[in-house]
Amino acid sequence: MKCKALLGALFLLLLLPHTSIHAAENEVLKKSPEQLIEPHYRLILNEWERNNIDSTAQFERAISPTSFENIDEDQLLSDSESYGYGDRVVYWDNDETVSLKVEVDKAGLYEIGFDYFPLGDLLMPIEGAIKVNGEYPYFESRRIVFPVNWENETKKFRTDRHGNEIIPNQQPIKEWNHIKAADTNHYYSRPLKFYLEEGENTLSLTNLRGEMLLGKVSITSPEDVPDYEEYIGSTDETAVSGLQTYEAEHPLKKNSSYIRPVATDKVSIVPYDSKRLLLNSFGGESWSESGQTVTWEINAEEEGYHHLSFKAFNNKSTRAPVFRTLLLNGSIPFKEVEHYRFNNSKKWYNETFSDENGNPYLFYLKKGKNTLTLKADASPFGRTIFTIDEVMKGIEDLSLSIRKLTGNQLDQNRDWNISEYIPGIEEKLNKWAELLEKENDYLEEVSGGQESTESVSLQISADKLISLSENSDEIPYRLSELSEGSNSAAQLLGKLMIDLQKQPLLLDRFYIHGEQELPEVSAGIFAKLKNTVTNFIQSFSGENLATTEVEEGTIEVWVNRPRQYVDLLQNMLDQKFTPETGIKVKLSLMPDERKLILASAANSQPDLALGISNWLPYELAIRGAAVDLRQFEDFPEVGQQFSPGAFLPLIVDEEIYALPETQDFFVQYYRKDILNSLDIPVPDTWNDVVNILPELQRYGMNYYTPIAGAVAFKPFQATAPYIYQFGGDLYKEDGIGTRIDSEESLSGIQFMTGLNTIYSTPLQVPNFYNHFRYSTLPIGIGSFNEFVQLTAAAPEISGWWDISLHPGVKQKDGSVDRWATGSAQASMVFEGDHKNEAWQVLKWWMSEETQTEFARNLQTQYGPEYMWNTANLNAFSQLPWPENFKETILAQWEYLREVPKTPYSYMVEREISNVWNEVVFDGENARSAVDDSVVTIDREMRRKLEEFGYIENGKVVKPYRIPTIEKVERWLESDDEK
Repeated sequence: MKCKALLGALFLLLLLPHTSIHAAENEVLKKSPEQLIEPHYRLILNEWERNNIDSTAQFERAISPTSFENIDEDQLLSDSESYGYGDRVVYWDNDETVSLKVEVDKAGLYEIGFDYFPLGDLLMPIEGAIKVNGEYPYFESRRIVFPVNWENETKKFRTDRHGNEIIPNQQPIKEWNHIKAADTNHYYSRPLKFYLEEGENTLSLTNLRGEMLLGKVSITSPEDVPDYEEYIGSTDETAVSGLQTYEAEHPLKKNSSYIRPVATDKVSIVPYDSKRLLLNSFGGESWSESGQTVTWEINAEEEGYHHLSFKAFNNKSTRAPVFRTLLLNGSIPFKEVEHYRFNNSKKWYNETFSDENGNPYLFYLKKGKNTLTLKADASPFGRTIFTIDEVMKGIEDLSLSIRKLTGNQLDQNRDWNISEYIPGIEEKLNKWAELLEKENDYLEEVSGGQESTESVSLQISADKLISLSENSDEIPYRLSELSEGSNSAAQLLGKLMIDLQKQPLLLDRFYIHGEQELPEVSAGIFAKLKNTVTNFIQSFSGENLATTEVEEGTIEVWVNRPRQYVDLLQNMLDQKFTPETGIKVKLSLMPDERKLILASAANSQPDLALGISNWLPYELAIRGAAVDLRQFEDFPEVGQQFSPGAFLPLIVDEEIYALPETQDFFVQYYRKDILNSLDIPVPDTWNDVVNILPELQRYGMNYYTPIAGAVAFKPFQATAPYIYQFGGDLYKEDGIGTRIDSEESLSGIQFMTGLNTIYSTPLQVPNFYNHFRYSTLPIGIGSFNEFVQLTAAAPEISGWWDISLHPGVKQKDGSVDRWATGSAQASMVFEGDHKNEAWQVLKWWMSEETQTEFARNLQTQYGPEYMWNTANLNAFSQLPWPENFKETILAQWEYLREVPKTPYSYMVEREISNVWNEVVFDGENARSAVDDSVVTIDREMRRKLEEFGYIENGKVVKPYRIPTIEKVERWLESDDEK
């Protein structure tokens, strides 16, 4: 094997783009992914500065919708349809482009503003893209967000069954707004600038997602913000007298529905009740994204200058400060509050807006109503984030080059002269280290001298790079320090980049005041002592854990989900289900679903379990602890709401023991911008995938499959689709043996391994999401997890990626088999005295109406990452997701085919994984490896089937019926259909 590895490495050396022989030639042939899209805004800004291109002074022009071009007549709405705008407006919907001409007297930099009125389902942001004279001026212009303001549905907080206050439902405020185009990450404190040539220019606004009414478009010179001395003037103003207190948990509006009040169980927080939880503070982790704004209405009793103070708590885990931008009546009053620092502290404190010497600022308020806004601000860390991003991309490219060079098969006895194959590697590492050290100095300056784990991580990463540069020939054996280990430089920088973006701040209240002292931050010693004793006594009575006694006649439900899911569902049950049916339901948190097995053995199981893994109902059912749902008369009607293929792992013989609760999906993700620039078509079949691989690989990119996402063990969701798509199967029809050695199954396995051995798709990819963002893997097969990450945490490419159906195998009739797995969590009823009532609860929970409402409330209250992938197909079609995404996912679910469970299925799964490893890493023949695995599987099969009574004394006494989609479909037919 060592000889084979050496020969492979020598062969790779002849082909590598980093060898000195072919370096120049490959530089011509190969482009980096970054060259396929526009440069980032920061680079364009630097270029403008070098060329002395500056902003123009005092220019303002508004373009009326009646002057817009490239619109249909029915898009231009009349004044009466404009929701009070007072002029004609344009209806702007998905994929539509609006163009307009603007003439400027002088070439220079301008800002672009929009009047808009949001429409439609507003949980997903409205997004557009701006072209100037037919081109995107920089990458950030590919996504402009039009934010929507939200408010509480009710002014007063409602309470749950225990008297605790609950987060109110959110509703969008449909009103006319004005914004200037800004970068979606808010790494820049000011609006984006656009270069306009002297004379006529054409602006084009393309809809990426959502719908709205578009009013006037304004072209203006960049606004200048005065400093404090200019703002306050030369007058000897003093703060007006008086003290007004406002509770932060009652804002007027916010631009994210999920910035929410928090129940802080501290006696020092106002209001406070030792017997129940009150929503008495605001923000925290839900108010940590740069650009999130919260606005309060304040009523000044006197016109004049006031001090502003906030009772705040910044306990960010990295011990770093956070920043906020303050606006009064919609404008930043002066520069000093554009990036205002809230220092890290383990205690609550009063922060009076002051200068570096502690002198409080004065703020002018008109008499009567004013608005006060705080915006989360990560822009002080923008330059550090850009540097980290640049270094991480460099490390990724270097690691890929080294892996290609070594062939992923390192011989410990071989010495490398790495600089011969990668010239200048030491200089690269030292340059990156120097950049990181400079940013470390900058971080300390911005943080006001506060030491944080963020600056420590920067220094550790720099030290690792310096150490590697000093011993560059050892890098092939020290990739765990560079890019692959959990404590590598790349991993530290990746976590640091996320930490820098987060700006959490928790507020209790704020004050509009004069020179008088503010109320004490902390409660008195006696109040604290009394509260400690009360909390100690109450700690002995837990109310929502799976160990608590349940009132007689109440349905006990254990839920394997986080507390916020449980609280939301309990409130829905109390407000809707129990009043309608009279059935009381008590939900309990289940921290470990394996407790169900122990509880079942001890006959202390609940009536119903929600959110459990899809393998668990089978394990409990085959041991007689679960209820067959087919015994209920209305089961066919209920079951028709789900994909038939999702039931397969929930079946034992002729009985179904659970309902699918959530459902996964495997679809093809692709970067539209990258594929369009390379003129690569979106593949429909595996043959199409193979055809585009050479072009992708020519540009240093590749295609991702879930096989690469698994580490040593390759689960069914990564391997079974190939077998199913090629017409194979995992089990014999009677369940007594496997069919992975059939010609069809073998064809699927050979293609699956050939993707790596013949077509050079990646062997291991720790995180497809990151590679997709950075364009190194601009296309591949991903799941619901990738969908959530890209939707919620990749704003820079929003609108420039899409999904399509899973690649499949074309059949003789022209159809394409796209079979893929996809079941996630399930819900099951247990044997007991209340199984009929438990079935009523389960039906209500999995109904279209309940699932839709739960999904919407979850996302509005907790954020876009709290997507609910309900298994109810009708409810899924109503989720607040983009329609084109839902259509693709629903179409893919028609090919959902989960792997049925058998007593020995774990052995089949393991052996298919072993076959892949033997073929790919050891060079074994696929047929030979499969034949060996069949022997191992059959041995384990006989042992397990004998354990459960299907085989006695080596003979089959009853068949093990393997469920099929066709059989499930027959079971779900109603009497009318029959």
